[in-house]
Amino acid sequence: MKLILLGPPGAGKGTQAEVLTKKLGIETISTGVMLRAAMRDGTDLGKLAKEYIDQGKLVPDEVVVGIVKERLSQDDCKNGFILDGFPRTIPQAEALTNAGVEIDKVLSLEVDDEIIVERLTGRRECKACGTPYHIKNKPVPESGKCVCGGEIIQRADDNEETIRNRIKVYHEQTEPIKEYYASLGKVVSVDSAGTVEETNAAVISALGL
Repeated sequence: MKLILLGPPGAGKGTQAEVLTKKLGIETISTGVMLRAAMRDGTDLGKLAKEYIDQGKLVPDEVVVGIVKERLSQDDCKNGFILDGFPRTIPQAEALTNAGVEIDKVLSLEVDDEIIVERLTGRRECKACGTPYHIKNKPVPESGKCVCGGEIIQRADDNEETIRNRIKVYHEQTEPIKEYYASLGKVVSVDSAGTVEETNAAVISALGL
């Protein structure tokens, strides 16, 4: 299956990608990882991307799409792939189609903005070992310390203002992709407001797995 994962920050894309990777035996491809690999391997497109990044500029869509296409042509993507974090805009989605990259389904994880804010502002992690906690779903031990004895912190980008801005950017720039792929009959929507297990079951059912 050739799949695009769509959803706002905190919708559970990473968790669902992990489940689907194991179930389907296909790779989850992240744009950031792809770009770094192309630059590290010194491919023509990688060198081009590096020129833009070194100048502090955004890498143009056509270069990113070229790198995505290059990555998806490799042997480990022959049986399918999951794209996470790309495309982010309609021009990127159109460029992907124009480059001849076939997509079977676009899985859109739907969740209310206020639930996302609650999820992400409640996240905590151990500064020492990285163990995740959540003030509601996985409370910090009574000692106030991690089981390893480390300090529990809130990540700087998990404050409400930053989260609401990320959600706004998603609605403005990335969510319209859903309409683009819906017009091609590719979109499958799943409510991801429940538990991880409930969302897993809904995803498996929606994809007919």
